Parts: sequence; structure tokens; C-alpha cells
Amino acid sequence: MANKALFQSARGAKAPAADTFNSAGGVAYTYSSRHALAQYAATGCLNSTFYSTAKEDLDRVIALSAQVETELVAKTAIYARERGFMKDMPAVLCAALSVLDAPMCTRVFNRVIDDGKMLRNFVQIVRSGAVGRKSLGSMPKRLVKGWLDKREDAAIFRASVGNDPSLGDVIKLAHPKPQTKSREALYGYLLGKAHDASLLPDVVKDFEAFKAKTRKEVPDVPFQLLSGLNLGTKEWTAIAKNASWQTTRMNLNTFLRHGVFTDRKVVDLVAARLANKDEVRKARVFPYQLLMAYKAAGADVPARITAALEQAMEHALYNVPAVDGKVIVLPDVSGSMQSPATGYRKGSSSQVRCVDVAALVAAAMLRKNRDCEVIPFEQQVVKVRLNPNDSVITNATRLAAVGGGGTNCSAPLMELNKRRERADLVIYVSDNESWVDSRGRGQSTATMEQWEEFKKRNPRAKLVCIDIQPNKSTQAPDRDDILNVGGFSDAVFDVIAAFSNSGNDSAHWLRMIESIKL
Repeated sequence: MANKALFQSARGAKAPAADTFNSAGGVAYTYSSRHALAQYAATGCLNSTFYSTAKEDLDRVIALSAQVETELVAKTAIYARERGFMKDMPAVLCAALSVLDAPMCTRVFNRVIDDGKMLRNFVQIVRSGAVGRKSLGSMPKRLVKGWLDKREDAAIFRASVGNDPSLGDVIKLAHPKPQTKSREALYGYLLGKAHDASLLPDVVKDFEAFKAKTRKEVPDVPFQLLSGLNLGTKEWTAIAKNASWQTTRMNLNTFLRHGVFTDRKVVDLVAARLANKDEVRKARVFPYQLLMAYKAAGADVPARITAALEQAMEHALYNVPAVDGKVIVLPDVSGSMQSPATGYRKGSSSQVRCVDVAALVAAAMLRKNRDCEVIPFEQQVVKVRLNPNDSVITNATRLAAVGGGGTNCSAPLMELNKRRERADLVIYVSDNESWVDSRGRGQSTATMEQWEEFKKRNPRAKLVCIDIQPNKSTQAPDRDDILNVGGFSDAVFDVIAAFSNSGNDSAHWLRMIESIKL
């Protein structure tokens, strides 16, 4: 009889062999070029991360753009901008299209390059030579001219905030032809050239009069144009009253410092604005930005305003799915997750860490699915007590305060298997750089082995892996019961909802991108 130790009957599916190593040195599964492009576009901010440099990420995106059809590049750029709310990567993809497929670039330009910041990003990227050209050239120059021509004078002025390049630099490079006398005066003003001040748009006249102290009323101009001026409480109060939702969120401590919140009526106005459901959704705010605004608010910021931020969080997470059956969320709280979610940037790295994003996703799922279980992990499972009746911000803050060891993505699944746990949906939120549980080349990842064990008890269960860093590999490859999705906007909740509430479709995320109409 054959040796039973060598030839035991197979039970359940066998985990596939890994085909690569991740950046931490652990075995992993390679994303397809199409999936990898979407992953980088949804998470890449062109800053160095814990495991890669900004240059490495940029080079990978440019290479991936050349490996897939240009229509997918275009749709990925639109997805990253309109649903992922990204700024840098959509501009990179649009710039790459200017070299790869000029007609396609023309088709999507105005959807991707939708404000002054994006226009400046596009010009900067094209001129850098990173995508294969070092000057605007005729086609990009035509697109930039068209962008400028389609906007009113006041909109051009409001888009002039920012440098390197400034909007004036963009105008110098594109050489747009003014169609009106007022536009000719405005271009002269922005370029620092001689111009007829009497022909300038009213908003520019108001701004210059305010600077010259011949006008007392604060003009309706971008906050950044006013912040460098020597203003008193009266002026700052006027700014707070007229500020946009995003400007309000970002400047609560500034308003506090300048005495704005001594006026109870202004406190009520600011709180109402922050808590306004329509304003929150229109602002396209990242949920984690609300968490950071809440945490950064000074101790003397009125409680009514911090409470409004908690309300805003609930509005921002309106599309968190309520899932039929048992849900388990596994947030990664390891050491690498302490790095900035948007990467390191000298002098201005975001205070938002990867672990904050992971904690927020977990807390949001718990809020919508009261029977949800949250199991944080690093090199082992970390115990923390959460209350589903607490606010999302409270639970996210509690979760983000634990952890710090190595990364072992299989640890929570191993714990669930020891407990003989049953569940319908398991969600990882991680940077996917598991290494503590790594094996040699040709073996499966420990995560997949544990998932196959879990599936024996839960044959209908699904696994979603949310990756919040630019990455070329995963611990669990796409298949009918496994979905990989990248990003840290609330768009990932739409993907989770569709995957969990519909039939098996591991390519659902890519299909969402492919379904975008050009």
C-alpha cells in the first residue's frame, strides 16, 4: 500500500502557489497589468511610501499605461479623479495619454483636468519629461488653451492660487489669445505685465481694493489669497461666514486663533455648514479627512463644531453597505501602517496614517452592521473592545491607537479557524505587505491557506482585500470568492456592496472602471 503520509486524500481546494515576492520580502501573487494600473491610480499620491519611492511608483504607472489599451488608461484616469478624488495620478495618466493616444487624451481631458490645480499638475508633469515629452507641444497646448477659453474671467482668477507652476506660468507656455478686453487685462495682471486696470473683472478689482485698504468688505476670493494679509477678527469672521465647506474644515483652528468663535451666531453657522448633508457630499471629502479634522481641532474649538464633524462623518459614509449575514473586518495595525496614507513629503507629510484609514473603514462597517466583528492584527491578533453604538470617529480613534508590530495577514484568519468561526463576508484593510508568515518561492501564501481552511466551513463566504497603498501584488489573488480593490475614498464601499450582494464577480472593480462612458 502507498505511504498514507505522502498520499492522503485531498480535502477542499488547494491554495495556489505564489508567483512573486512583495516589497517586504514575503511571497505574494502578482496583479495583472490592468489591475495594477487601477491599484496605483486609486492609491498613488506621487510621494514616497513605507516600501517604495515616488520615482519607483511613477515609473511603474508609466510602464503599466503602455501595457494596457489606452481606453482603459482613460477610464482609469476618470475613475481616479471622479470617484477616487485623486489629484496627481489622474493628471499623470492624462499626460501619458498625450503621448500614447492624442485623440483619447482629447476625449477625457476636461473630465480629468477639472480645476486649476489639476491643470497646473498636468502642465508640470508634461514638462518634466516623465511621460516622454518635455514641452507642451501642439496638442496639449491646444487642450490647455481650450480649458482657459471655456472659463469665465472670475473663474480664471480664482484658479490662480498656487505655484510651481503658477497659472501665470501656464499662460506663458500656452499663449492663449484673449477673446475680450477684460480677458486681455486679466492675463496681463496674472503675468505681471502692463494692463488696463479699469478692464479687470470686478472680483480682481475688489481684491486689489481690499489689499490697498480702500475697501472694507472682504472680497469673495479663494481663502489662500487672503491668508497672507494682516487681517483682524472682523475680517476673519467675514471669511468664516463665506468660506466653502472644505475651507471651513481645514481652518477651524485658524478661525479659533483669530477670535471668530467668540460670536455664537458664527459658531452656529459654521456648525450647520459642516453638518449639512448636501454640502458634505458635494465637497467630495475623504472620510479620513473628517477624522483628522476632528482630531486636529483644538481643545477650545466649540463642542457644537466638533459634534458637527461627527455628523459630517455619518453623511460622508452614507454608502457603507449593510450586508446580509455575518461580517468580519480585519484592519492591519502593524508598524508599516503607521506611515502617512498619502506618502512622505518633505515638510508637509499628511498626518493621516494608513492605520487611520484602516480603522475608519472598520468602524464604518461596524456602525452599519451592528453584528460585525472587528479583529485588528499585526504579527498577531490585537484585542480591542469596540461599541457599535459609539460614533464612527470614536471607534476609529480607539482602533488606530493599537498595534505597531510586524505584518502577518494570515494571523486573524488563523484565529477565526481556531474558533471554528462562521461568516459570510471577510474584509481586510491593509498595505498587503505580509512577511512574518512568509514561505519560500513556489508555496502559497499563508493567508490563502487559512482562507481555504475557512472556506471549508463557509463555502459561500467572500473575501475583500482593500489595499490602501500603491502595490503590485496581493496576499490573495482575484477569483470568484476573492476581490481586491484599492483606494481610500468611500468609493470602495460601492464596490464592497456590489460584490457582497451580487453573484461572484472577482473582476467587479475593474468592470466598474471599464463601464465608465467616455
